[in-house]
Amino acid sequence: MKRPTPPWYRWELMVLLWLAYSLHQIDRAIFSVQYNNIKTELNLTDAQMGLCSTLLFLVMAALVPLAGYVGDRYSKKWIITIALIFWSSATALTGTARGIVGLFVFRSFLTAGGEAFYGPASTAMIAAFHKKTRAIALSIHQSAVYFGPMLAAYFGVVIGNTFGWRAVFFFFGSIGVLLGILLMFRLREAPVAGDTDVEQSELPPDKEQVQEKIPFWSAVRQIVRIPTVLLLTVGFTAIVFVNNAYLTFAPTYIQERFEVSHSVASIYGMSMHFVAAFIGVLIGGFVADTLVTRWKNFRLILQSTVMFLGAPMIFLIGYVGAVEMLWVILFLFGLFRGLYESNTHAAIFDVVPPKLRAMVVGLMILVAMGIGSVSPILFGYLADLNEIRTDGFALAFQLTSLVWILGGFCVLSALLFTFKKDRLCDS
Repeated sequence: MKRPTPPWYRWELMVLLWLAYSLHQIDRAIFSVQYNNIKTELNLTDAQMGLCSTLLFLVMAALVPLAGYVGDRYSKKWIITIALIFWSSATALTGTARGIVGLFVFRSFLTAGGEAFYGPASTAMIAAFHKKTRAIALSIHQSAVYFGPMLAAYFGVVIGNTFGWRAVFFFFGSIGVLLGILLMFRLREAPVAGDTDVEQSELPPDKEQVQEKIPFWSAVRQIVRIPTVLLLTVGFTAIVFVNNAYLTFAPTYIQERFEVSHSVASIYGMSMHFVAAFIGVLIGGFVADTLVTRWKNFRLILQSTVMFLGAPMIFLIGYVGAVEMLWVILFLFGLFRGLYESNTHAAIFDVVPPKLRAMVVGLMILVAMGIGSVSPILFGYLADLNEIRTDGFALAFQLTSLVWILGGFCVLSALLFTFKKDRLCDS
């Protein structure tokens, strides 16, 4: 007989998945924190380093539709656990790389292959355990995106300065494998009776349902026929495009343009941005869950507004001349980013039925990572092209601010023209 799920378990779930997602983001961030050390020892160019990140995002983009399809049909518990152990093992192996080929294999392909399967299954599992607190729960999960790079910046610098950049990958990869073993015993399967904040055992027998398994291409067709999904996907793509470049190059850009130490560039460059994003994501989740009961389209109002406010901050990263002003700009950029990302999945789940949640996350990541994968190699190319490489980075930041403006217009279009028709009444 299946053991009942206690009401408090949904918050234990948040702790477990937050830790897993933090490692997901740490494993990406340590590459940028150790950027110059890796580049120097392996004798690589900025374009090659950018290509390494681009390939990681492309592999993830190629695999996430499959990950979403699998996440809607099979055990989310085991998908999450196996993915965590797989990408953590690949992260540890990255520390053995002796050249660009090793980085491509261990980081760009194997690490990305494991990470691709985490997002769709985890967000769908959280949505299944949380209804009234969905945006708050997803915001807590999203906060790992900000804590991860901060932890990577601090511990990456400390471990790297003491033992070398390879030890950083060994350390965090090993932690991930150990956490994966813990998840084997603590994760529970998501409720199969639809959206619920109560124990599954409390549901009346006539409410029990078997999760419908929809063929892959049928699921894709259902999703792409929802106009709001397409418009919100463009907004999400704009966020990812800038985030990928920032995570890859920000510490190096700050260190060289503003002539600060590697430690200051890494720790302050990450913490000023990601602390603000953490504040924004928690505020955004709480405010949205509170006000959406009165204004059903509030999530989109919030998202479109902060994209227009955040675009000038991205431009100023490549324009400002004083490092003190840069910290303020990075804080505001992070705050607007967090406010947007607090409702990335909650907004899309308002127009997509529960049976397609993992799949829609997979398709969103496919588009966002596929297009967003261009930004690291674009930044690296502009740096190599300019006589002063930091001028190339600065120009790239200024150009990418336009991407947020485009995303803001798409979210605004969904708010004005499509959301009311597409919204599910019982979402």
